[in-house]
Amino acid sequence: MSDEFNPNAPEEFEDDINNLISELNSQFGEGRSRWYYDEPSETLFIELESIARLDDEEIGKKAEPVFDNSELDFEEIVLLPMTD
Repeated sequence: MSDEFNPNAPEEFEDDINNLISELNSQFGEGRSRWYYDEPSETLFIELESIARLDDEEIGKKAEPVFDNSELDFEEIVLLPMTD
């Protein structure tokens, strides 16, 4: 196992998350979004404007294939409707 330092790691991490959000936006429809990563719990919180009017079942059906295809490894990913 290699513990080599990767100076691009933070940027690549953010790029991977932004790509995930782009895929989610293509599933739900475009809109504003933002995210927050809670490092201690390894939880990614994603707020999407486009899910505000959807029920949990519909959100799950559309988000599950995106999460399944993602190579990101979080303890949990939480989708929330975007609030101002």
